[in-house]
Amino acid sequence: MTLPHLKNKLFINNEYVASRSGEVLTVRSPRDESILAEDIPRAGKLDVDDAVQAAQAAFKTSWGIISGNERAKIMLKFADILEENAALLAGLEMMAMGQPISVALELAKMAPAMFRHYAGYCDKIYGEVLPEDGNEQYSLVQYQPIGVCAGIAAWNATLVFFAVKVAPALAAGNTFIFKPSEKSPLAALALGDLIACAGFPPGAINIVTGSGETGSLLASHMLIRKISFTGSLAAGRKVQQAATASNLKSVTLELGGKSPSIIFEDADMENAVNHSSSSFLLNSGQICIAASRILVHQKIAEAFTSHLQARFEALAHAMGDPESPETFLGPLADRAQTESVLEFFSQGRKDGVQFLIGGTKHEKGGNYVQPTIMVGGRLDSVTWTKEIFGPALSIRTFETEEEAIQLANDTSFGLSACVYTSDIARALRVSGLIEAGNIAINSAYRPGHTVPFGGWKESGNGAREGGLAGLKSYMETKSILINMKVGRR
Repeated sequence: MTLPHLKNKLFINNEYVASRSGEVLTVRSPRDESILAEDIPRAGKLDVDDAVQAAQAAFKTSWGIISGNERAKIMLKFADILEENAALLAGLEMMAMGQPISVALELAKMAPAMFRHYAGYCDKIYGEVLPEDGNEQYSLVQYQPIGVCAGIAAWNATLVFFAVKVAPALAAGNTFIFKPSEKSPLAALALGDLIACAGFPPGAINIVTGSGETGSLLASHMLIRKISFTGSLAAGRKVQQAATASNLKSVTLELGGKSPSIIFEDADMENAVNHSSSSFLLNSGQICIAASRILVHQKIAEAFTSHLQARFEALAHAMGDPESPETFLGPLADRAQTESVLEFFSQGRKDGVQFLIGGTKHEKGGNYVQPTIMVGGRLDSVTWTKEIFGPALSIRTFETEEEAIQLANDTSFGLSACVYTSDIARALRVSGLIEAGNIAINSAYRPGHTVPFGGWKESGNGAREGGLAGLKSYMETKSILINMKVGRR
């Protein structure tokens, strides 16, 4: 593989600048642990301050005051540029986190769609006029941008997270500082040239790289008014705490899940197996909404499990070099993630879990892990209750609809769920009773840019990204009351 020229500087105020901290990160290939870059900047306090000052200036003097029509033009141009450079950006994602190039290309194409969607809102942010309420008071409601916003992304879909956080913020008139994960910063850093080429004014979008310390600096900065975080529950708690301890900035948290998939006896077997295998194993199971808990009716459990195991075995043969378009399963993101998944397997065995397939590293070495199906074990086993974030799911059976719902909701997470049945009344009834923010009926859940996305319970904090809800999360509401008695003659 020929390495493209990698950006190794922060992008602040429409320029690539060296980190003032002088500290760097190393990025390794998940395939074989070879070094891709060892000079990725680790932004420190002064660097974050520079990015915030640039964003604040842009909010006050350029991006925050231009017309919605002008914002839309620039965002649409940026969408075109993103689309033109999708192959380059996907290649960088593939290199950094081992994403099969076919998956990386699909995700890269979601970013321009997101920017086009939100560009359409730029000149349609309407206020409200309320009728006189009986005491001769006239009321107006306005929606205004918050100011400087920040986003911290997980490593499994950098370009998607960039778009879902930055696009609505910009459409509303805010400016932004984006921090990708230290595991996959390459594509994000490459965006700088594209941002400048699109015509964004200096400071409208800034990109800083670094570890959790850099994220803490963003979460605690007194001039940042909102932060959106996608990542682990532990890190999300720290972001929330830092935001509260600083200036009580608005926080959006998306913290993963342990999503159930309920398969009733009247489900289309082939469809359920397909989505429980191909859709689940997309990106090697490193997707927050992956339905990793399978609840299948006991009448069809044996047949379903047999078919699913056969599908997993077939897909295991499509594990390989992420650069090949024939590869379906690539490696996990890095050694730490691989060791985490293997530790779950080890603990599962201690809890009595049986492995129908997988449960080990692949003979390819590197960070390749076999697709895995687990059955049995205790209900409190970590393999059933915790987010593994790898190519591993667990299967349990149920007898009644009530039992299925109880098992589905017996979790601290509430991100998504899937319901497979040919009975639409049952599908809607069960969907209404599942404690999760996103439900798919007869398919795996695939987030779209037009609908709100977020989780219940420990999967989030109630805020939503995507759709109109995502736009409104980047705006402040202002009520204006007018006394109509004044000046009356």
